[in-house]
Amino acid sequence: MKARKGGRFRSSFKLKRKGIEVVGEWKTVQIDPNLFAEEEFRDIVCLEELTDYKLVSSSKVGKVKEKKRKSESASQERNEEVEEPVIPPKKKKKNKDLRSQTDKGSTTDAAENNVLVDKEANCNEIIEEANCEHHGHVTESISSRRDAPKKKKKKVPKNKASQAQEALPSVATSKKVKNWTTEVLSASTNQKADVSAWKDLFVPEPVLQALSYLGFSAPTPIQALALPSAIRDNMDVLGAAETGSGKTLAFAIPMIHSVLQWQKSNNSTGRNDSLSKESHQYHDETRWENEDEAEKVTHQQVEDSGDEDDASFTTGCVKVLENVEFESDDETHTVGSHRKRPLLGLVLTPTRELAVQVKHHIDAVAKFTGIKTAILVGGMAAQKQERVLNRKPEIVIATPGRLWELVKERHPHLSNLRQLRCLVIDEADRMVEKGHFLELSQLLEILNDSQYNPRRQTFVFSATLTLVHQTPTRVLQKKNAKKMDKKTKLELLMEKVGIKGKPKVIDLTRKEATVETLTETRIHCNTNEKDYYLYYFLLQYPGRTMVFANSIDCVKRLSSLLTILNCDPLPLHANMHQKQRLKNLERFAERESCVLLTTDVAARGLDIPNVQHVIHYQVPRTSELYVHRSGRTARAATEGLSLLLIGPEDLINFRKIYKTLEKSEELPFFPVDAKCMISIKERMNLARQIEKAEFFNSRAKQHNSWLQQAADALEMDLDDDMLMGKRGSEQEESQKQKMLKGMKKQLKHMLSQPLFKVLMKTKYPTQSGKLLMPQTSVGMSAVGAVSKKQAKKKKSIK
Repeated sequence: MKARKGGRFRSSFKLKRKGIEVVGEWKTVQIDPNLFAEEEFRDIVCLEELTDYKLVSSSKVGKVKEKKRKSESASQERNEEVEEPVIPPKKKKKNKDLRSQTDKGSTTDAAENNVLVDKEANCNEIIEEANCEHHGHVTESISSRRDAPKKKKKKVPKNKASQAQEALPSVATSKKVKNWTTEVLSASTNQKADVSAWKDLFVPEPVLQALSYLGFSAPTPIQALALPSAIRDNMDVLGAAETGSGKTLAFAIPMIHSVLQWQKSNNSTGRNDSLSKESHQYHDETRWENEDEAEKVTHQQVEDSGDEDDASFTTGCVKVLENVEFESDDETHTVGSHRKRPLLGLVLTPTRELAVQVKHHIDAVAKFTGIKTAILVGGMAAQKQERVLNRKPEIVIATPGRLWELVKERHPHLSNLRQLRCLVIDEADRMVEKGHFLELSQLLEILNDSQYNPRRQTFVFSATLTLVHQTPTRVLQKKNAKKMDKKTKLELLMEKVGIKGKPKVIDLTRKEATVETLTETRIHCNTNEKDYYLYYFLLQYPGRTMVFANSIDCVKRLSSLLTILNCDPLPLHANMHQKQRLKNLERFAERESCVLLTTDVAARGLDIPNVQHVIHYQVPRTSELYVHRSGRTARAATEGLSLLLIGPEDLINFRKIYKTLEKSEELPFFPVDAKCMISIKERMNLARQIEKAEFFNSRAKQHNSWLQQAADALEMDLDDDMLMGKRGSEQEESQKQKMLKGMKKQLKHMLSQPLFKVLMKTKYPTQSGKLLMPQTSVGMSAVGAVSKKQAKKKKSIK
C-alpha cells in the first residue's frame, strides 16, 4: 500500500533495523467498493499484498535498496512526465535537500527524535509502503500531488527541534526566537555556574543542567520558599513577592517537574516524547527485535497496547491503515493519541507580551527535558496556533480570550482538561478583578466543575497579591460591610480561583510594596507643562526610559511630539498590531538609550533588561498599577528611578496611592535646572504647533478621501459643507505649507544648538596644571542627582 507522502521513507532507513527483500510481485487485492463509503476507511488509497519475500537485517542491504529505489523512482518520474522535463529534477533535488537536512539534524534535534518515536507504531506500514512504491501509477500520482504541502510540514519539526534543543544560542540568530528576554537569559551562558544551592530544593536533574547553563547559581527568596512545598509536598502556592524577584521560575520549575513525573509514570503504556536520545535508541532496538521474532513466527503484529484506538491492524502481509499520513501531526486527532499526551500545564497571563516572555523563560529552563510548549494569544493567526496545538504540547501559555475561543471550538487537545496537573494564574489580582477577563471566570468554572482534577496543583502569583486598600468610612458604615485585610483578600482570591485545600502562602512584599533599590520622586506642575518636564528629563538623563500614560490618545500625541523633536520614541498600546508591539519591545531592549511610550499594557510582568527610569506621565488610577509600573525598573537588586508628573487632576489619585502604600516620608521633588527650561519651552511650543497642524491636515485628508470615495461609488456630487476643513484656494494651501516648512526649519536650527552649556571662565592654569571645572549635572545619573539634592537638604537642616 502506498502512503501519500513524498519523503522517500527516510525514517525507516535512518533506523536501519530491518528490511524486506522482494522476491515475488505485489498483487492488487479486490475490495468491495462499498467499503470505501464507510467513515473509518476514507483514507485508504489502495490495497496490495506480497506473499513472496525475504526478511533482511543488514544495514548494507538497506543502503543498496535505498540507492536502487532512488534510481527507479527517478526513471519512473521521467517516464510519467515526459511533457514537462524540467519539473522532475527540481522535485528530486528538493527531496534530496530535505533528506540531507533531516539527516544532519538527527543527532542533535530532540524533537526529531520525538517524531521518530511517534512513527514507531507504524514501522511495518513504512516497510510495506516502501516496497509498494515500485508499482501503482495511481498511488504515485497521489504522492506527487501531495509533495508541495508535505515539504512545508517537514520543515516544522526541524524548526521546532532547533528551538527546543538550542533555545538560548538560537535566540541571537533566529528571528523567530528573538525576544527582549534574550539579554536576561543569555547573560551568563558562557560559564557553567555552580548550582549546588538548588539541589536541596528538589529540582529535577535536567532543570539543574539548564540553570547551570543559564548561570543561575542561587535561587531567589521566593524560589527557595516555593519550590520545596510545590515539588516535595505537592501543595498549592499563593506567592506575593516584589517585582523582579524571579516569580516565573517559582512556578515554572514545579510545572516541569510535574510533567516529567507524569511522563515517567506513563512511560510503559504510551509514547513518551521527552525521553533522552539514549533511551530512544534502546527502545527502538528492543522493539525491532520483538517485531522480527513475531513476524518470523506468524507474520502478524498488533500495535503497542496503548495504540488500540488507532484502528490499524494486520493480517498476513496485508495492512489496512486508518491514517496513512503517519508523519503529519497536524491531521491526526484520534482519541487514543490524546490520552497519550494530554495537556498537563496551563499558564494564564493578563497580557500577550507577558505570555511571550513566560514561554521563553519556560523554554530556557526546560531546554534539556524535551518538553513542548505552545503559546495562545490574540492578535496572531488562530489557525497557526491550532496547528501548534495539534503537536500536543505538554504546557500551554495563554491569554484568557484566545484560550476560551479555542476551548469553545472544542479543539481536541483542549477538550480534556481533567488531566491538567498544573494551573498557573500569573498576576492573579489583575486577572480576577471584577469586570475584567470574563473568559477567565468561565474557564475557572469549567476547571472547577466538569473538568475538575483533585490532583491538580494551582499556583497564584503577583507582586500586589496582598496589597490592601483602606476602605472608605462611608462604605464601612453600611450594614454588611466588611473591613478588607490581607487574610480576607486571599480567601476571596482562593474562592474565585477554586483552591479547595490549604495552600502554602508566601508573602515577601515590603510594607511600601515597592523595591528597596527604587528611588521615587515627583514633579508638581500644570497639565500643559508636563511635556516640558518630560522633554527636559529625556534630554538631561538619556538611557532606557519607559513613559506610562493612562490613555492610547495620550501615547499617540506624545509619540508625534517626540518624533518631531528627534527623540525617536517607540509606542506600545492595545490598538497596535501584535507584531509591531513585539518588534517595538525588541528594539527597546536592543538600544542603549531609548524611550518606550506605553499604556498599562506593559505595566505588569515584563522583564526588560536595564530599564533605568520609569516616568508616570499621568498618575496611575490604582496603587497596584503604580507598584507594577515602577517595578519595570530597579529589578534584581539594581538601581532605578520612578518619576511622577503630578498635575492638578492627578492629585486625588496621588493621595490615594500615598495613603495605601503607607509612605513614611514624603516623596522628594526631582531637581530641575530652571536655566534650561526657557529653551525647552521654546522647542516644545514650536513642536506642538507643527504637530497640531500635521494632525489636523492628516485627519482632514483621511476624512475627505473616505467621503470622496463613497461619493464616487454612489456616483454623487460632494458638497463642500460635508468636507472637514474649508476647501481653500491653492494660494492659501501653499501659504500653509510654506509656514509649516518655515516652522520645521526653525525647529531644526534650535535642535542643532546645545541645550546644556558648560560655562568655563578661567584665565590662569592652577598650580597643579589642571583647569578648574564648574560642577554640572551633565553626565550625572538621575538617581545621583536626586540623592545629591537629598544630601544637600539634610546638611541645610543640620
